Amino acid sequence: MNFSIDRDILLNQLIHIQKGLPVKTPLPILYAIKFEVFSDYIQLTASNSDIAIQVLIDDKSLSVQKTGKVAIPGRYFIEIIRKVAASRIEIALQEERLLVIRADRSEFKLKLMDVEDYPDVDFLDLNEPVVISSEVIKQIIKETNFATADNEKRPILTGVNFKYADNNLYVVATDSYRLSQKNYKLRSSLKSFNIVVPNKSLDELSKILDHTHEDIEVFINPNKVLFKLSKIWFQTRLLEGTYPDTQKIIPSSFPTVIHFNKEELLAAVDRVSLLSPRDRESNYNIIKLTLRPDQVVEISSTNTEIGDAKEEVIPTADVEGGLISIAFSSKYLNEALKAFTSSEITLNFAGEIRPFVIKGNLDQDLLHLILPVRID
Repeated sequence: MNFSIDRDILLNQLIHIQKGLPVKTPLPILYAIKFEVFSDYIQLTASNSDIAIQVLIDDKSLSVQKTGKVAIPGRYFIEIIRKVAASRIEIALQEERLLVIRADRSEFKLKLMDVEDYPDVDFLDLNEPVVISSEVIKQIIKETNFATADNEKRPILTGVNFKYADNNLYVVATDSYRLSQKNYKLRSSLKSFNIVVPNKSLDELSKILDHTHEDIEVFINPNKVLFKLSKIWFQTRLLEGTYPDTQKIIPSSFPTVIHFNKEELLAAVDRVSLLSPRDRESNYNIIKLTLRPDQVVEISSTNTEIGDAKEEVIPTADVEGGLISIAFSSKYLNEALKAFTSSEITLNFAGEIRPFVIKGNLDQDLLHLILPVRID
């Protein structure tokens, strides 16, 4: 095996493939990146227990003198390519298990792992895909993934639920204290599906999609899902179990609706939460929102050990309904507001001890729900 390539081209693809390398594994060969060098392209593969990634490099800067396949210790190789200053990299197999990397006046010799020990990565059999633009997938991840659970008490809640029916894709995330729901109409009719994708996998996928603007083909089976770009395949396992029916907790009517400028509300919540006490269970800052008779909204926090904070916010339109006083996590509201593209949002209240819903004027198919807390 012997080839040369522009350093930046190789590094950009290694950054993608790195996301498939395990942090810890009982199978040491998976610490390697599988390099398969063909006459006019290179195929890279990395896999761990959650995701598998395959990258195709067919850049015009690639010059192959000899084909072959090797298993290169992934993190060492990536750091070498990241830190060399050369514009072009030469890579050659010197002996059966020794790789030579030359970059201008730098030379590295890296001991290889046995490529025959590398397991075959079983990517999905390709059937009828769901086709979605990369921008839409990135937006869906941004609007929902933060609302998943970050602990393993209920593993199914550490993922995002993707459900398809009647040309509509319903996406839901919840940690049982808050919820994010996005509806998206697909362009074509498909077989129904109901899957839960791990939140960490979606985080890694989103980073890859930051560098592309193409349509993504999504292939689904009961155990895994493959996101196929033209030169990158990203496959992740699915979470097992039944996702809860979250529709039951979304109120159907709202006696009080208050309109806000999103940035003004965000800034006020951020300032007031500086002195807010922390909820014992969630350890999140708790603030209180009160609609006064003069139609001014007061956001406050009371901390017996540190002090108090209070700020007035003027609604951007007439308040619909009666007075309300409700306490909740400032972190949850802060993250929900940042997921909206809208500049104007509404807080829709079903009662002081019932969940409230956040909607945006430009985000018609998106809603966030937050459960209140008792501060008696």
